[in-house]
Amino acid sequence: MSIKISIVFYSMYGHTYRMAEEIAAGVREVSDVVATLYQTPELVPAEVLEKSGAVAAKATMSNVPEVSNDILAESDGIIFGTPTRFGNMAAQMRNFLDRTTALWLKGALIGKVGSVFVSTGTQHGGQETTITSFHTTLLHHGMVIVGVPYSEPGLVNMNEITGGSPYGAATLAGSDGSRQPSDNELRIARFQGKHVAEITKKLTSGKL
Repeated sequence: MSIKISIVFYSMYGHTYRMAEEIAAGVREVSDVVATLYQTPELVPAEVLEKSGAVAAKATMSNVPEVSNDILAESDGIIFGTPTRFGNMAAQMRNFLDRTTALWLKGALIGKVGSVFVSTGTQHGGQETTITSFHTTLLHHGMVIVGVPYSEPGLVNMNEITGGSPYGAATLAGSDGSRQPSDNELRIARFQGKHVAEITKKLTSGKL
């Protein structure tokens, strides 16, 4: 029986989506674990997306289905990805999480593994505060939080500006969104996916 890990993300310009793909690749390195990508519903009107230049990037994600409460309940582990908004998660992610009360009432996510990755506009744009504040919601749901341990050497890379912390993978998009995830950031993302999959597999099998 396969272990199910859902990667649930919101992305406007594609940076978080690219990280989600690498997270999924890491998950799939672990045998008997299936990774599936889902995105949260968009709240921004189509005409605003057009003016902001996000339409092309959104088109690349058109094949990714929207997440639902049922998908979370059926998952063994969930890895959430969000761009930052003033040091917090994006409204699209917050809106979706605020509609998971039915799951909370049933305790449907208790004991499931939860993990978070982000995209920020600048080096100090809130990658750590976004992830740690996100953890509060996961803890209220009774989830088991998994981050990125320092066995991933990319966390101590001092040769370049890079996202990533023990709280989770991160990419720096630049204030104009022109910067794409670096090789180091993608390595950390892949490591996170694999690490979450390994922990989830151990918890599910009772071998942790």
